[in-house]
Amino acid sequence: MAKEKQAVVLLSGGIDSSTTLALARREGFAVYALSFDYGQRHRCELEAARRVAHGLGAAKHIEAVIDLRTFGGSALTTDIEVPKGRSAELMSADIPITYVPARNTIFLSYALAWCEVLEAQDIFIGVNAVDYSGYPDCRPEFLAAFERMASLATRAGVTGTAAFRIHAPLLHMSKAQIIRAGVDAGVDFSWTHSCYDPSPEGLACGACDSCIIRRRGFFSAGIPDPTPYLGIPYGD
Repeated sequence: MAKEKQAVVLLSGGIDSSTTLALARREGFAVYALSFDYGQRHRCELEAARRVAHGLGAAKHIEAVIDLRTFGGSALTTDIEVPKGRSAELMSADIPITYVPARNTIFLSYALAWCEVLEAQDIFIGVNAVDYSGYPDCRPEFLAAFERMASLATRAGVTGTAAFRIHAPLLHMSKAQIIRAGVDAGVDFSWTHSCYDPSPEGLACGACDSCIIRRRGFFSAGIPDPTPYLGIPYGD
């Protein structure tokens, strides 16, 4: 009996990573979900990741603990104020303060290490180059460069026993297209969390860049957003 193909899937618990995990499952992969407790102010996303991993049938789910607060440099890892109420033009005008320095490079490196241990060759990441808020580590050029690096930096790559592949199935989708794809692949978006600055009770603020992109995506997709937002009536 042929061994089921395995893939490591980076899972934050948001719309994009949850849809990516569902698509990897639909492609026939046994998915090994990898989340990070990295000192983010929105740690409630880890609870969302647990719900998604369980609900979509991940073979295993690991939460790696690292502390990117050591370096700071982001509104997600320090006391810098999270921007609120910004227009789409402002969001895309510059790299926002919610960018966490080298985050995806670090996360992909962990995923690569787990791939070697599993003897797997496939990594899935939910980056998006359309509604990506200007993050440099969500671009196709970055993913291609990391894939090349993986063959040089690992025992499996150097010995030729593995050819690592970085899958980014959402790369050129709009948020509305991602949401529709997630629904079609079996994602229950009530499991997910997107807000960068939730209340102490875990309610989404409704006004940070991530909340605005999420709300706009559901509206454009014609699908109700199941998220309870702080001070915003359901469906608005």
